[in-house]
Amino acid sequence: MRVSSLLAVFRPALPLILGLSLGCSLSLLMVSWTQGETDESCRDELGNGKLFLGRKDPQRETDVAADEDFQPRIVPYHKDPNKPHKKVLRTRYIHTELGIRERLLVGVLTSRATLNTLAVAVNRTVAHHFHRTFFFTGLRSPKVPHGMTVVAHGDDRPVWLMYETVRHLHQHYGSDYDWFLLAQDDTYMQADRLSELVGHLSAGQDLYMGRAEEFIGGEEKARYCHGGYGYLLSRSLLARLQPHLDACRNDILSVRPDEWLGRCIIDYLGLSCVEVHQGMAYRYFELGKNADPEREDSGEFKNAFTVHPVSEPNLMYRLHKRFSHIELEWTYQQIQQLQMQISNLSGLTPEGKAGVTWPVGINSPFKPKTRFEVINWDYFTEEHIYSCVDSSPKCEMRGADRADVGAILEIAVERLNERYQPQLRFRKRRLLNGYRRFDPTRGMEYILDLALEAFTQKGHSQVIAKRVNLLRPLSAVEIIPMPYVTEATRVQVILPVTVQDQDYVGNFLDMYVMNTLDTHDNVLLTFLFIYDPFDAQRVSQTDVFAGIKAMIGEVEKRYGDVKIPWISVKTEVPSQVKLMDIISKKHPVDTLFFLASVWTEVNADFLNRCRMNAISNWQVFFPVHFQEFNPAVMYRDQQPSASSFASESLRDGHFDRHIFEEACFYNADYMSARTKMAADILDNEELLESMDVYDIFVRYSGLHVFRAVEPALIQKYVRRACNPRFSEDIYHRCVLSNLESLGSRSHLAMALFEQDQANST
Repeated sequence: MRVSSLLAVFRPALPLILGLSLGCSLSLLMVSWTQGETDESCRDELGNGKLFLGRKDPQRETDVAADEDFQPRIVPYHKDPNKPHKKVLRTRYIHTELGIRERLLVGVLTSRATLNTLAVAVNRTVAHHFHRTFFFTGLRSPKVPHGMTVVAHGDDRPVWLMYETVRHLHQHYGSDYDWFLLAQDDTYMQADRLSELVGHLSAGQDLYMGRAEEFIGGEEKARYCHGGYGYLLSRSLLARLQPHLDACRNDILSVRPDEWLGRCIIDYLGLSCVEVHQGMAYRYFELGKNADPEREDSGEFKNAFTVHPVSEPNLMYRLHKRFSHIELEWTYQQIQQLQMQISNLSGLTPEGKAGVTWPVGINSPFKPKTRFEVINWDYFTEEHIYSCVDSSPKCEMRGADRADVGAILEIAVERLNERYQPQLRFRKRRLLNGYRRFDPTRGMEYILDLALEAFTQKGHSQVIAKRVNLLRPLSAVEIIPMPYVTEATRVQVILPVTVQDQDYVGNFLDMYVMNTLDTHDNVLLTFLFIYDPFDAQRVSQTDVFAGIKAMIGEVEKRYGDVKIPWISVKTEVPSQVKLMDIISKKHPVDTLFFLASVWTEVNADFLNRCRMNAISNWQVFFPVHFQEFNPAVMYRDQQPSASSFASESLRDGHFDRHIFEEACFYNADYMSARTKMAADILDNEELLESMDVYDIFVRYSGLHVFRAVEPALIQKYVRRACNPRFSEDIYHRCVLSNLESLGSRSHLAMALFEQDQANST
């Protein structure tokens, strides 16, 4: 029995991250629109600060006057014909050329005694939420914590540490960031709120912002910012302060570094610490002694940007947990409010209330236009799944799949109990049927048929069946930072050749010459001739690879500056790992390898993607080549014309996901993975023959293994010779590749039909 009323129950159960995207779009719907002519121009309430503290900015007129400096200016270009032409050197990143700076850099003042305790807690809780975080200390401890950028100034005096820190920030990062946040290591910081704060402040003004404190004596009105709660320094203020730092160090006497910095800014720049600027407030909370973060429920605590003092690392982690729960609750509340607004406004749309999809605010399910676009549902139970990677009809549920299904079942029962208690209480008996599919437009969808035992308040129970729908929606798209790579890197192509592969080397060389040598691409080629023991003994009389070596000589003769070396290896089992061990020792560690096969057609498009997708100490690339089908099965007695074959080459084949022979990786990454594998080889020497390079990187490298289809890597049809001496998994993949490369299902069916008709007659 389908219970549609239960669907809305599951909204907050799964990780919905919709606040930002929906908030930006719905904010326009909350504006009062006026139709017709009016004497007043449109005004943005944000400019008056009403969206933040409900008050006007008293310095609005001076701010507008200061903003006039940002008017665009057109610089005309006049080329002087009398001057020689100079090559224009462009910057690597566009934001450098445009003068766009990052918003916030964080500096944490620590000490040798607390570097491995409180500073580590700061780094683990919030440092990864900021763009850059530095830890400044006087003397470096013997063991520096991993993953932290520590700057040691060589002196533990607090004022000297502050002086050197400010000077270091201006000297090295003064032109790269708009804002600088300085805090102590006993300060807990809410990274997202601080980043949002500086995002609403004008970076072109001198600003010294934090918790304002009176100087000792309290006779003057000027205030300094308390270092325990952190304080913001604008880039312009830091630039103006730099020339006076030496004078402040010599003339101002103070024990507290924050008080010393405040006195320096007041005396030489005439600026005092402020807690409110441009309608934005710097919120902080003073944590009491023996305070429990779980019991703090005041608005001042929940809205704080920073919390001080944090006496121990455990308290820092507890604060982070508490604020994470607060942010999660606020996110769920915003989601519910936005969903209510969408439902209310849906009545004004042409579809009306019926046009609202579930869950509210998430894209509607994908609607296929043809039968080929239909997204299949995968059937599963608690023990098995009926859509396996290896095309088996049934396989055991394990790993991430088992954890996913277990979590979904638990959430389903939990939300049912929240919906119907105290009248009914449910307990799962078993899963009757389960279906799931991944919709790229919205996320992972589930349909569950549950056998539930329902208990009433009087203690009566009955087993019932319920169908529920759940959705694990896609969250906000996250851009993962990647190291810089270039298409100018030299690619070292490695081509292993056995006796059975000789007939295909000629075509490989022709494609290599046409696509790399003729175009002067930065590519080198090395042959790896694999002799079996019998052929190796007769190499002086009869060299089985003499024909290939003659072709190599002709290429070198045609291109005088090209050398194509080869390496001869004798082995009974040509393990891919053993061959790479030999190649790796003969090349520098920064070599970019492309491990090819004799059926590979090397071209410039793929080589560039090889350079871009293989990143040293970060990622290796295993492309999925496009394998053409057997032409005897595809076309039978009708051979296609050359034009149609060229235009539809990708239609007459498939991407062969069973073969892992082609790979792009750096030598240093391979050597590192092999070093980690050395301990396992001591116990089992046959391990090398049971693994390929792909297995090495997956098990021992720790790098990101990028496996993707590569349309530029095309192979003609060939029946591979599967070596039974390899591992069962490698041999099985080779057999499956041969079978699936025969032809498409329709062509195989037609061939069987024609054969059956011929036999019947």
